[in-house]
Amino acid sequence: MKRVAILGSTGSIGTQTLDVVRANPGALEVVALAARSSADELDAQAAEFRVAKTALFDKDGMAALLDIATDPEVDVVVVSVSGMIGLEPTLAALDAGKAVALASKEVLVAGGEIVMPKASVETLRPIDSEHSAVLQCLQGEKIGQVERIILTASGGPFRGWDRGMLENATLEQALAHPTWHMGGKITIDSATLMNKGLELIEATWLFGVAPDMVDIVVHPQSIIHSMVKFRDGSVLGQMGQPNMKLPIQYALLGPERVPSPAPQWNPADSPNLELLPLDESTFSLPGVAREAMRLGGLTPTYMNAVNEEAANAFLRGEIGFMDITRACERSLGLPIKGDVTLESILACDAEARANWKTLATPGNV
Repeated sequence: MKRVAILGSTGSIGTQTLDVVRANPGALEVVALAARSSADELDAQAAEFRVAKTALFDKDGMAALLDIATDPEVDVVVVSVSGMIGLEPTLAALDAGKAVALASKEVLVAGGEIVMPKASVETLRPIDSEHSAVLQCLQGEKIGQVERIILTASGGPFRGWDRGMLENATLEQALAHPTWHMGGKITIDSATLMNKGLELIEATWLFGVAPDMVDIVVHPQSIIHSMVKFRDGSVLGQMGQPNMKLPIQYALLGPERVPSPAPQWNPADSPNLELLPLDESTFSLPGVAREAMRLGGLTPTYMNAVNEEAANAFLRGEIGFMDITRACERSLGLPIKGDVTLESILACDAEARANWKTLATPGNV
């Protein structure tokens, strides 16, 4: 029986994790829950799963998350909080000998250099469907025989648009994702395709490959979750419905295969699966993320914070859609120096959040 703590239990990943627990009562037990601010929903979850330890981190702060992440009664910590807030609990959980099931992209994008030395394949398990797919394709394989990691992208709601059209994209259009149902910020990342850039950075850390070994292809049906190409030319892919319950379950119980609450996929249901090149001239942010990773150091941290602030500002109606891309592109031109430590990551993150708007403003340098 694995004892599970969920940080971000009222969000999309958190609630689906609880569905996975419901489907596996003999294998998984929830022992701690944390949410940002949804007190009533958190109380209802705690009552259903008979959980004594809960926290609202908007109210109780980081100390409450760290307490849950290091609790002796916890075996695995699901980190599904949005933004940089997941970094310190992830580090604390790994230091305490816990396994981490990671859904928060920002943890590795901003902090991969200090997280990965504490982690292993057994202790850090990706929940992202793309990285779960790669992990599944690599079971029994040698990473040294991998030629390419191929991440798939749905293309988002603006597939086929050009940059001029995107200048007038509305919030309603950006939130109308064709295949996935997610929270606001990640849906905007999917519309700009920054989500693929963040996943590219994650993949380099998780699988120990160079950023140039990670490709992105557009797959509108979202059935093939990612692929791995080996030196002999063989390509393995993992397929299934666009639903997060299977990768969540694999992060918690894999490589053991047990019945999943995820909807089942029949190949005959998808007779026309497309794989298309990414339009990098229109959607530049995957390339921006690749370059940030090449530059290394604190550059990905700064870019990530700029993107998060800009995406949330767009959600609030304060900036235009392409201002997000503009801000991230310009972040690469800044002299961002310093050793990578927890303290420098947090300071760099704060600096980027203080200055992001200048980068997003048309005409500014």
